[in-house]
Amino acid sequence: MIHVRAVQQAGGRTTLWRIMALTWRHPWMVIITIASTIIASTLQLVVPRLLGMAVDQAAGLLDGVRAADALWTTALVLFAVSVGRGIFTMSQNYYGEAVGHHTAYELRLAVYEKIQRLSFSYHDRVHTGDLITVGMLDLEGVRMFFATGVLRVILLGILIGVGAAMMISTDWLLGLLALSFAPFVGWSSSVAQLRLRATWLTLQEKLQNLSRVMEENLGGIRVVRAFAAQKHEMDKYDVASDAALKLTHERVNIRVRSTSMMNFSFLLSMTLVLWVGGEKVTSGEMTVGTLASFLTFMTILQMPVRQLGLMVNSFARASTCGNRLFDFLDLDLEIKDEPGAKPLKVTEGTLRFENVEFAYPSAPFRPVLSGVSFEGRKGETIGIVGKPGSGKSTIAHLIPRFYDVTGGRVTIDGQDVRAVTLGSLRQAVAVVQQDSFLFTTNIENNIAYGDPWAKESRIARASEFAQLHNYIIGLPTGYETIVGERGVSLSGGQRQRLNIARSLMLRPSVMVFDDSTAAVDAGTEQRIRTAMKRFARDRVTIIISHRLSSLMHADQIMFIDEGRIVERGTHAELLELGGRYRALYDLQVKPGDDALEAAE
Repeated sequence: MIHVRAVQQAGGRTTLWRIMALTWRHPWMVIITIASTIIASTLQLVVPRLLGMAVDQAAGLLDGVRAADALWTTALVLFAVSVGRGIFTMSQNYYGEAVGHHTAYELRLAVYEKIQRLSFSYHDRVHTGDLITVGMLDLEGVRMFFATGVLRVILLGILIGVGAAMMISTDWLLGLLALSFAPFVGWSSSVAQLRLRATWLTLQEKLQNLSRVMEENLGGIRVVRAFAAQKHEMDKYDVASDAALKLTHERVNIRVRSTSMMNFSFLLSMTLVLWVGGEKVTSGEMTVGTLASFLTFMTILQMPVRQLGLMVNSFARASTCGNRLFDFLDLDLEIKDEPGAKPLKVTEGTLRFENVEFAYPSAPFRPVLSGVSFEGRKGETIGIVGKPGSGKSTIAHLIPRFYDVTGGRVTIDGQDVRAVTLGSLRQAVAVVQQDSFLFTTNIENNIAYGDPWAKESRIARASEFAQLHNYIIGLPTGYETIVGERGVSLSGGQRQRLNIARSLMLRPSVMVFDDSTAAVDAGTEQRIRTAMKRFARDRVTIIISHRLSSLMHADQIMFIDEGRIVERGTHAELLELGGRYRALYDLQVKPGDDALEAAE
């Protein structure tokens, strides 16, 4: 991650200087590009002089030199200059783009690496579409800065500065008339670009909203089809798209008006040069070739002057996009390794919650957990049950430090989870969640995601524990079967079992099942539970479920209500207590089921 660290180390500088610091990480390409730009623009300034000489030679105005021979010589020189200019312009364009793309490559790595490290709380409040906008649109604005901003400064500086000096030194009056359009164009383009910059942020927000609508639609396309809501989704997308289109039209109008005024001022200046220059040629103060040189200079300067607006726009866009991009890269991680953090050392494998308090960052004054304390030892199974929103899943998320506790502490073998490295902690704690996300690859790769180099026998063993192996080997291509996007080719229960197998591959010290068998039928769940008994001997197992049948066998069951443990004990003890657990049991289990379960 050398590139990522380099991007982050550039922090503390202004945005444009920070972009340039990244650009100069490729010094040879930058030097070649700048040198090519200087040589190409210098050669371009030679062309008006050569054309002026050719006109005078054709008119026979050079004493002592035959016009035909002189024209051939000038033509050959002009050809050589044009070829040289073409070669160096090609070099400028090639290496200029190369520098931009290398910078973009490093920034993409930095953005993606940052996304991998962001805490759950950040993703809770920021939409995925916003991250895509930063990683694509903003990054593109930064990428183009060197080619469309920095190189244009050099190019325009030479063409306008040196060209102006050459014209004024030849005839100061014509030189000033030829350059008279430049101040007006500079003012016009600056005003236009200030307005464009003001609308760019708004356009970014509109495009960001457009990306969000599309991303949500693609993610929920099955729900859209199931409820025949295509028209509603099209209307929603049309509204977002129309808002972006209107703002784009406004930006186009600003740019067109500015370009029209620039063209008018240029043509007016050329008219004045022709008028005054024609008078000088008529009176013998100037040759036709010199006047042709002035007109050629103006023609050459027309495009650079027109690009003043584009150059300003490049600086404005790079500044705006760079601010957003670097603000994202400079985000302070809420969950990260503390200074001096050491790898977790698991000996006894004892998990302990000590008077834990927690509130989500988005609602700091609404505690989700209050005074939660319990202990789980190696080989023990802890069941957690409670109504939705009582804090059950929050307990699961605090163990691997998806969030940090706001009070108390969580320890494994006496080590506070905040004092150990995240990598070692999440290797030791596996959370199997109800929402099973699968990657668009084959079954084997999905199961071995946490350990890509695992042996096939180990992958098959994990699948057997999850009661998935027999199904997989019955498929035409077995473990090589592609599951499709988000695992659409598998049923909900199969996805959950694959998720269980993937977590078992880590061989964790603490295993948390967060309602992870909700989509599995009772018979398969029973077989999973039976197969897991041997696996659970060497680790703490926590089962969070709404179905009491999933956790009746637990060594300890806790009933959570409004973030507190209100009942605790074994299944039999809680039934005898006659409290909330018993009431839930009576709702879920019919009379006679106990006898049937005992018979099974």
